[in-house]
Amino acid sequence: MSSLQNKVIWITGASSGIGEALTYALAQHNTKLILSSRRKEELERVKGNCPGHAQPNIHILPLDLSLTDTLTLSAEAAIQVFGHIDILVNNGGISQRALAKETSLAVDRKIMEIDYFGTITLSKALIPHFIQRQQGHFVTVSSITGIIGTPYRTAYAAAKHALQGFFNSLRAELWKENPSIYVTMICPGWTNTNLSLTALKGDGSTQNKKDDTHAAGLSPAFVANKIVNAIIYKKREIYVGGWKETLAAYLHRFTPGLFAKIVRKAKVK
Repeated sequence: MSSLQNKVIWITGASSGIGEALTYALAQHNTKLILSSRRKEELERVKGNCPGHAQPNIHILPLDLSLTDTLTLSAEAAIQVFGHIDILVNNGGISQRALAKETSLAVDRKIMEIDYFGTITLSKALIPHFIQRQQGHFVTVSSITGIIGTPYRTAYAAAKHALQGFFNSLRAELWKENPSIYVTMICPGWTNTNLSLTALKGDGSTQNKKDDTHAAGLSPAFVANKIVNAIIYKKREIYVGGWKETLAAYLHRFTPGLFAKIVRKAKVK
């Protein structure tokens, strides 16, 4: 019997990519799922692709992470669906493909609003709920870019670095409240999703082209299975990537000077 059976799991960014694959993986564990993203019709498609026996335990809750003023109400609505939340998977977000000098401040703000403020707003709304229940689990999909910084991703890297700092601090705070409230950080490398396709250019328009590195990246299903394993074993942080991204993370940690020289020449688009 899976330790996730009957757990109520709320997934943001569930309409595509890693979030979609994670929905399918978790549905196999007889969980109760709440799926969120902006696109209701895509959430309905994802739900429809799940096994028939799982669909009665899957609820659609559209939301927009950029509308932070609405997210506390979204959290309250999510709690009401099944009466409580066991696990929040913060997966929604957008990326960027532009040099810093070519990126408007409006784009920096938009990415930070969605990837950082949207994520922490939902999470902070659930902190009292987890404390009251004396259990809970925050699972946040960051990125290898949350560990390192690479060209053309200044705003994205900034938002992901901010998430790393917030949730690492939150983990320490919540341990003092109750050791049964967990924080897991997921740091994927290149994954074959539409993240680069929908990434923002410097003027705020979408790139509308998938990066070669993403097209050749890991399958979302592979990443999703690694996330499920991290949730079950309540890992603090995992890297999920090819050897290049994983090596880069460790080089940055242990030989930052060498990494700084390498990343200047790296092909990252």
